[in-house]
Amino acid sequence: MSHSPSPSSILQTAFGFWESKVLLTAVDFGLFTILGTRHLTAAELGKELRLHPRAILDFFDALVAMKFLDREGDGPMGKYCNTPEGAMFLDEASPRYIGGILIMLNSRLFKFWNDLPEALRTGRPQNEIKHGRKGMFEELYSDRSRLEQFMGAMTGISRINFEAFSERFDFSPFRTLCDVGGATGLLSIEVATRHPHLSCISFDLPAVEPIAKKHIAAAGLGSRVRTASGDFFKDQLPKADLITMGMILHDWNLEKKLHLIRSAYEALPPGGALVAIEALIDDARRENVQGLLMSLNMLIEFGDAFDYSGADFRRWCSEAGFTRFEVIHLAGPSSAAVAYK
Repeated sequence: MSHSPSPSSILQTAFGFWESKVLLTAVDFGLFTILGTRHLTAAELGKELRLHPRAILDFFDALVAMKFLDREGDGPMGKYCNTPEGAMFLDEASPRYIGGILIMLNSRLFKFWNDLPEALRTGRPQNEIKHGRKGMFEELYSDRSRLEQFMGAMTGISRINFEAFSERFDFSPFRTLCDVGGATGLLSIEVATRHPHLSCISFDLPAVEPIAKKHIAAAGLGSRVRTASGDFFKDQLPKADLITMGMILHDWNLEKKLHLIRSAYEALPPGGALVAIEALIDDARRENVQGLLMSLNMLIEFGDAFDYSGADFRRWCSEAGFTRFEVIHLAGPSSAAVAYK
């Protein structure tokens, strides 16, 4: 029996930015953190967030209807509280907080995506550079506190993938791992925690090294995870049996992607492997909406940078001399693409 066409999915997507902005604003206001484990009426919560009385019920009840907040009871005496997901992922007190990336979406990308039409017509970035300011990375690396905040934002979203990678990949043939673009050292920490036979190096720019050292020390892994610093476009990569790049390759154009792959090949022994963790686009480019949207985001951020499929990765790595390949699904839209030397 054929169904007659319905406009509902068209309208749901078209109005999607309404829901997005409500959630992003709630995180930006610290609503989930302020609630914590408490149960508050609309008036109490509104007062703590300094909201206008007209806005209170619509804002909180929209979040209830969207399943991001819970409410016990109806009417003015109903009490709002965090859902289990809100408590785990959106309360800053939680070790699994992912709100940092939502704050970045709200403060930067929400407005840059308004210029998608221009990006599509010109192929040029639509971020700070367009408005005569320094690029995001340039600005970040000159300000330690902002750099740390950005690394924190990326950590929340990366942790889920790095945990899955630590559990699903077979590390038994390898003794040493170098995580290129290691940021806070999170991938090395997750892998070293689960695989005591491995020693790891977290490699990133000199400005990042003190941040990584701090996180590694806090995890009590100083004896098995060390840091190394350098510029991965100018310097040789540290030698290791396994080289990982988590959300690194997609930041660059094809020429720079190929440079990084060749550098990894040179740093690996025979039998070594390169692993790229990304929101890999499916080979037919029909399914992974998030991967395709992430690639459009790279256009908006950098112009010539782009996301890619497992087949693309395999082709580039074959050119560099790698001989065997696999793709391991991790979490949500993300996978690990593996190339063996």
